[in-house]
Amino acid sequence: MIIVTSPTIPGKNIVKTIGLVRGSTIRAKHIGKDIMAGFRGLVGGEINEYTQMMAESREEALKRMIADAEKQGANAVISLSFGTAMVMQSAAETIAYGTGVVIE
Repeated sequence: MIIVTSPTIPGKNIVKTIGLVRGSTIRAKHIGKDIMAGFRGLVGGEINEYTQMMAESREEALKRMIADAEKQGANAVISLSFGTAMVMQSAAETIAYGTGVVIE
């Protein structure tokens, strides 16, 4: 499946627009890693535990979006975007969304 952030796919003809496709996940780190992240937050620098959590979250949301696109009959996704929102302390939702299309 071709996935792009642009509204078109160079060299491909969009023959049908399926519509919105999306996938989301909510992730949280366990208390031990949360404490370590808190210590890192005090001294500054990258908080690796959260960087890893968010990378995993984006990948899972992307996989779920692809599954949704395939279920709806799309073979490509244009205008891919990601969004995040904190749903509680130390837990964040990540959503991947775009427009499912059929290309030839």
